[in-house]
Amino acid sequence: MILVQRVYLAPYGVGLGHASRLILLAESLNRLSIRFHFSSFGEASHYIKGQGFECNLVPPVEFHWGKDGEFSVKNNINKIPQWLVNLPWQINKEIKYLKKFNPQVVVSDSRLSPLIASNILQIPRILVINQIKLLLTPRLREFKAAKIFETCNAELMGGLWNIADRILVPDLPPPYTISEENINSVKSVRKKIEYIGFTTPRVELSQTHINKVRRDLKLDSTKPVIFVHISGPQDTRLPIINALIRILKNQRVFQIIISEGKANGSVQPRKISENIWYYEWCPCRDEIFLISDILIIRGGHTAISQAIQFGKPFISLPIESHGEQLSNAEKIVKLGIGCKIDAKSINDEVLFNTLTELFSNLKYKEEIDKLAEISTKLNGIENIKNIILSYS
Repeated sequence: MILVQRVYLAPYGVGLGHASRLILLAESLNRLSIRFHFSSFGEASHYIKGQGFECNLVPPVEFHWGKDGEFSVKNNINKIPQWLVNLPWQINKEIKYLKKFNPQVVVSDSRLSPLIASNILQIPRILVINQIKLLLTPRLREFKAAKIFETCNAELMGGLWNIADRILVPDLPPPYTISEENINSVKSVRKKIEYIGFTTPRVELSQTHINKVRRDLKLDSTKPVIFVHISGPQDTRLPIINALIRILKNQRVFQIIISEGKANGSVQPRKISENIWYYEWCPCRDEIFLISDILIIRGGHTAISQAIQFGKPFISLPIESHGEQLSNAEKIVKLGIGCKIDAKSINDEVLFNTLTELFSNLKYKEEIDKLAEISTKLNGIENIKNIILSYS
């Protein structure tokens, strides 16, 4: 039997969630002395390199966003010609990199070109994905033609994703699946789908370490802490962060810690008002997750996964017109673990009423604790690693 010695890791380049979970996988493989190499583009490639790993660069195939951070249908339609050029270019690049590294297994996180390239080279391939169906905006979904397009596109993409040997969904099994609308309705991949559990970090922090963060920030133990952890594509973050700062700047009830999620940003917090601390990049994110009473996050899958694992009720502010995030946010409301606010309609009254609801209604904490217990039994990173090892 020949043990796996080399693994090729190819995360999607927009946002940091895809790269973050494959970095966790890389660290797990490293402990077994298994070599690995990354391939990506955009923010993810910078983040991977910033973590000390080599990363092959490929041409970007990415979605584009409007000036206020909303998902822009018009901008993305205009980019289709560029995608049609860059995807074959990506595939050629991946074939070149794969021939050079000669991996025994390829792990693609939500990217098609590494799967096509490894299929051509007959290398075993694993897909990690939490969005198979591209959900259109709620406004477009009101039209029958749009729904037909959405279904046809989903089955087409499902057929392409199906070239993977294994399709791993980093989510809880039904009926608790956060990304259920993006996954469960696609017939062409249904037989291959495996729910492996969340792929966010499993942390164990000492109380001493947590108390140090409290002291360093000079937090008042008598006031609730709210962690504003805004992740996702770079252009979508600052508009909503600035809106939240404007609303929360002068209040004195809550202590607000904000993380911009800027991969190369300053790790030193700065005080921007009496009760607001601001990190460009938060080096003690896990400690602050534990310290916090309530979270304010986007509707991304990784952020919601972390909120569940830490057992923290939360407000979701999904990116406007972003079908996946809107769907995720609807599911968390259905599960009773948090509340959703439309980012465009956010104002002082809406935000403070929602925060009051989360603090006063203990049902949210009870429900999220149930899901946290379920999530501890499924270690997504370990499950991917074990599947990789099964190719030995």
